[in-house]
Amino acid sequence: MTAPPTEAPEALPSDADDPLAGAPHERRPGVVGALRELALGLIGPLLAILTALIVGALIIVFTDPTTLEAWGSFFSAPGTALADSWDLIATSYRALFDSSLGSQRALARTLVQSTPLILVGLSVALAFKAGMFNIGGAGQLIVGAMAAAWIGITFDLPQVVHLPLALVAGVIGGAVWGGIVGFLKARTGAHEVITSIMLNFVALRLLDYALSTDTFRRPGRSDPISPEMPASVRLPEPIDSFQVHLGFVIALLVAWGAWWLLQRTTIGFRMRAVGANAKAARYAGMGVAATTVLSMGIAGGLAGLGGTTILLGSTPRLTGGFFASVGFDAIALALLGRASPIGVVGAGLLFGALQAGSTGMQAQTSTPIDIIFVIQALIILFVAAPAIVRTVWRVKETRLGAGQRFSAGWGAQ
Repeated sequence: MTAPPTEAPEALPSDADDPLAGAPHERRPGVVGALRELALGLIGPLLAILTALIVGALIIVFTDPTTLEAWGSFFSAPGTALADSWDLIATSYRALFDSSLGSQRALARTLVQSTPLILVGLSVALAFKAGMFNIGGAGQLIVGAMAAAWIGITFDLPQVVHLPLALVAGVIGGAVWGGIVGFLKARTGAHEVITSIMLNFVALRLLDYALSTDTFRRPGRSDPISPEMPASVRLPEPIDSFQVHLGFVIALLVAWGAWWLLQRTTIGFRMRAVGANAKAARYAGMGVAATTVLSMGIAGGLAGLGGTTILLGSTPRLTGGFFASVGFDAIALALLGRASPIGVVGAGLLFGALQAGSTGMQAQTSTPIDIIFVIQALIILFVAAPAIVRTVWRVKETRLGAGQRFSAGWGAQ
């Protein structure tokens, strides 16, 4: 019989850090307590968003030549400078709202934009819960989309078989790519940040090679673009007048499934235990290595599904670089959503609205689309640096969820 380790494990974090909330047999707060915790948890992100919008408004003003010229004569005509600035800000943000939520078509565009962001954001959040930092969402997304594209191009099947098969292939492709990261970490100790970043570049070059082959390159074309995905693998739109494909429904179901996995299953409990303290989990008899590989495999599968919904939904073809930026936006979503499935859905809808509304804002006010990326970056900055928000809004530290951690540092096992 093997003797237990002589080195005592580090203590699991206290309930205040909430690493194992929802563990079996623990006392859960009532409805009122849960709502209070939810409200307090939203204060920080909401103030971060508000602060980012205010700073973004200032950037809009001081990057507009006409308004900037009015500020040059501020001391002689302060009212004109202030009025012009207010009109520009109000017009820009109104155009942003109208283009993202102001009509049925705009709302549909926002939901479609949000779908892959939610799925890949859930991938990053789940890895956070298991104590790992998944930077490889871009590569996992690409490999998943490539696997789904191969199914779509190669086979001619009825939609009732072809579509589910392509979705499953996308999940498997991403899971394999994410599982490689988990395997390397479990067997060799290779850090997941390094290996996942490197695998992103491998996936990009693999896509470039695939698009140069007869299997993936569109006939009669020399540029790197795949054939259009056949109708049998395209995600349908459940409501004819509302142009939102089934991928958004899948994203919501997956978000619920991620919450259920983490909070209501033994596997989820082990993942959170390993993420909270790997040494204590190993001392308790949990398979840390197996949990690491499984967690990264599931995370990769979610990212692969995100890439598949893009391919079978709004952009039914593979091209070079195929939406790799979504994998990095997902990191911001997981941070903004505090690694919670519900929070990731909310953050995904926010970022989807910003991206969907950016083109309309530029068309109506000539405000550059890049301003939206600046606002997104500012949101993450203020979420990651709550001391700035506390100073600006005079909010107590405890109200911003100070001290909450998303993973166990750099994932040391």
